[in-house]
Amino acid sequence: MLAIAPLWLMLATANSSAYAQTSGNVSNASATTSTAPSPADWTEFHRDNMQRWNPYETVLGVNNVGSLQLKWKSAIRSYPFAGTSTFSSSPAVVNGVIYFGAGNGTEYALNASTGATLWSASIGSPVSSSPAVANGVVYVGSGGAMLISPYLFALNANTGAVIWSYMTSENVVSSPAVVNGVVYTTCGDPFTGPTVCALNASTGALLWNLSRPNAVESSPAVANGVVYVGDDGGEVAAVNAGTGALMWTYATGNVVKSSPAVANGVVYVGSENGNVYALNASTGAKLWSYATGDYVDSSPAVANGVVYIGSGNGNIYALKAGTGAMLWRYATGGNVQSSPAVANGVVYFGSSDGNVYALNADTGAWLWNFDTGVAVDSSPTVAHGVAYIHAGVLSGNGVVYAFSVGADLFLRTRPTPTTVHQGDLITYAFPVWNLGPDNAVHEVLTTQVPEGTTFDYIRISGTPGLGTCTTPPYEGTGEIVCHENSAMAPNTTWTVRLVVKVTAPSGTVITESATATEDTTDPNLANNTATVSMTVQ
Repeated sequence: MLAIAPLWLMLATANSSAYAQTSGNVSNASATTSTAPSPADWTEFHRDNMQRWNPYETVLGVNNVGSLQLKWKSAIRSYPFAGTSTFSSSPAVVNGVIYFGAGNGTEYALNASTGATLWSASIGSPVSSSPAVANGVVYVGSGGAMLISPYLFALNANTGAVIWSYMTSENVVSSPAVVNGVVYTTCGDPFTGPTVCALNASTGALLWNLSRPNAVESSPAVANGVVYVGDDGGEVAAVNAGTGALMWTYATGNVVKSSPAVANGVVYVGSENGNVYALNASTGAKLWSYATGDYVDSSPAVANGVVYIGSGNGNIYALKAGTGAMLWRYATGGNVQSSPAVANGVVYFGSSDGNVYALNADTGAWLWNFDTGVAVDSSPTVAHGVAYIHAGVLSGNGVVYAFSVGADLFLRTRPTPTTVHQGDLITYAFPVWNLGPDNAVHEVLTTQVPEGTTFDYIRISGTPGLGTCTTPPYEGTGEIVCHENSAMAPNTTWTVRLVVKVTAPSGTVITESATATEDTTDPNLANNTATVSMTVQ
């Protein structure tokens, strides 16, 4: 009997790929170089510790997360693939850039401080996969749509250019993990069906491809030379990372979309049978299970001996990692498919009730929430004092949010000299301090030539951006506006010095005032104005 090849395979054979190459014939585009990520960056879905826990976060914490404000938001058009009402691609944050995919078949890179788009790369079909960023390369999977085949892409992190692509026979819904120069993901095989696979991170060459009995939507976690992943048949599998040999499987009895977390020799994962499992990482033996009462598609975060995970019943749970005993739970108004992120004593997650939440990791007490107005199934990322999350489609747009506690600007003014006569010059120094904890972006100092004086000149010192000023003409009067044009790191100063000539007679009181503003949210506006007066002698 004549075998008929799948349509996607015939099309791929008849036509060269629209991207860099097709499976089995991998060619490289130009390589890329990049600054090594900070330990506090969030490089992939699991984070590099495979635990969705950022132990390096020091800015946001229990004492200030209640003051989180919207730092910026960016609307991403969901069309032409608008059938999905939520976005599941979760952000990676590396070297000041946030990377994520969208339902319109595009991978994006935004400035993490401002939300400005740095580049976008069309990869052809809806992106549910969360990116992994390593060595200047963004690795991300795509799903198939209509006549578009699914791929795993390697993109230049600086430009979005395709370095290589690998065509798969299964939609790449799960998020890749990159460890020691190898990309672990799902590939599929046109003849045997779903697979877990390993690709050379530099070239895209297939290293191994292990068949699985059911589709794989779970994202692989890699720890101590072993790949752990779930499948839609309800199995959790352990695979030798070097050879692709199957080491063990554990049957939960229902779909495992939850992505495993690995900590201290234990694999933690959820199942749609409503249970959370702890399995021996070496043998797959069950150590404990906890019944939530509803499906668990959320992936666990593990921090400081506690497992945090959401459930379809609307609760998020904190379970003791060693025993599975419940420490606390918190009820939301919808299901929790979002996977928690833990940083500096705070648990962040989303809910289908439209809110992003921050809870005390020790007690489960509410600290903060923000209502996006649409279901939040994506998972948050927390890095460098900012919480990022990708919410669902609202009015045709998916929205990426960034939240921070802002930057506290502190303004003072100092006149020199303090005793003046008619005809003297006065220098007003306006030092603007950023007390933190966030970077202050695009600071503006607004002042004026004080009554009884005329403009002489102005100069700026401090941050690398220095800036520009709009002033009256020489010997004129009026408003002065100075723009820093860059960003100030915490505990740095930007100073404007204004020189004026005294024209008023003796006995006149000269009053100067100024205001400092910024694009970043400022949590304490009481520090942003300064006034000083002196009497002409």
